[in-house]
Amino acid sequence: MKNDIPTHVAIIMDGNGRWATRRGLKRSEGHYAGYKTLKKTALHILDKGVKYLSVFAFSTENFKRSKEEVDYLMNLFVTAFKSDQNFFIKNDIKVVFSGRKEPLSDEVYNVMKEIENETSNCKKTVFNVCLNYGGQAEIVDTTKKIVDLVEEGKLDINSLDTENYYHYLYNDLPPVDLLIRTSGEIRISNFMLYSISYAEIYFTTTCFPDFDEEEFDKALLDYQNRNITKGTVK
Repeated sequence: MKNDIPTHVAIIMDGNGRWATRRGLKRSEGHYAGYKTLKKTALHILDKGVKYLSVFAFSTENFKRSKEEVDYLMNLFVTAFKSDQNFFIKNDIKVVFSGRKEPLSDEVYNVMKEIENETSNCKKTVFNVCLNYGGQAEIVDTTKKIVDLVEEGKLDINSLDTENYYHYLYNDLPPVDLLIRTSGEIRISNFMLYSISYAEIYFTTTCFPDFDEEEFDKALLDYQNRNITKGTVK
């Protein structure tokens, strides 16, 4: 096998609230537990040789949740992004964000821009945080961007194809090889719709706060076995 490690892994980090409820905890405690899991498991994933890691941190639809929960998550994002800058720089991880600015607060948006700037020269891996993100919204926003470029004479519409369309998404990242969803739900939930066109999909009943290094290795082994069976290891 020349390369049995996926280049791009994407994770729908589901089940934080469910994990907390089952333990008689507040949903906010589940989100904090998920954040701690992400920080630890992400390093393990990247140390395996994965070059791009995308995570679904907050969808456009999540703003429909209670104000208390949304406010907690926004404060967690700000605190985490500020405190983890050195963590990302130390591990040579470039952080980028995918999603819409509105209705994010200036505080959240500014700290996102700050960590992007501070890690812009990191080269080992790319950590793509999908925040206020929706897959359909990304395709619509990309289409609008392309129309503007064509009207400005900066893009020949006839040069556009399925391969270079990736260049105009929120971030220019390669297609997703392995998509993981935790907590037992078996759906895509409007996540990275264009990028997962040919991804292998792995569903697990494990809630995200329990998605540790061993759980990722199970997903990786499943991915590798599928590719061996097909005779086309990626």
